[in-house]
Amino acid sequence: MQIAILLYPDLTALDAIGPYEVLGRLPGVEVVFTAKEAGPVRTDLGSLTMTVDRPLGEVTRPDVLLVPGGPGTAAQLADQEVLAWVRSVDRTTRWTTSVCSGSLLLAAAGLLTGRRATSHWAALDGLARLGAQPVGDERMVPDGKYLTAAGVSAGLDMALRLAGSIAGDRTAEAVQLVLEYDPQPPYRAGSIATAPAGLADLLRANGLVVPALD
Repeated sequence: MQIAILLYPDLTALDAIGPYEVLGRLPGVEVVFTAKEAGPVRTDLGSLTMTVDRPLGEVTRPDVLLVPGGPGTAAQLADQEVLAWVRSVDRTTRWTTSVCSGSLLLAAAGLLTGRRATSHWAALDGLARLGAQPVGDERMVPDGKYLTAAGVSAGLDMALRLAGSIAGDRTAEAVQLVLEYDPQPPYRAGSIATAPAGLADLLRANGLVVPALD
């Protein structure tokens, strides 16, 4: 089974690396990082580079497509080569997935029209404008073969669910234990529902969240 993770400049690293750490441990799975060109891709914080294994033209029939998000998503929404590739591989995928604002790219490709989907909380309005039915209160949202995750860290949850579908619950549990993924954060600011009043507005005002992509 081949899992293709789409890379592009200014993506959020954990959107791609979190699912990679889960899915790359499954038996019989090949994870390939792909983009328009092979070579280095700089992530959004500027100090980390990821490497593209193969260009899009060499990745034509992955079993799973995973699209991460990040500030760089905006530029990808207008890239017809990327959108055409997403539509093309989606025809034969078993699962098409996204993390964070990566769902905007799926929606821009026409894959989420009328479907329930989620994204980073700051990108939900953009998801609606692209024809999807945004869900803001769920960590991950399945709709047919489409599985979208909320912001950044939700990609780990989504990947574990996908791992269970691919390799069975026992294997997914084993991967979770290997990673010791047992979140117990010291704060309750991880969602709009629990964050302190005014914190989301402060992040927006300072440009520290995924843009709504107006």
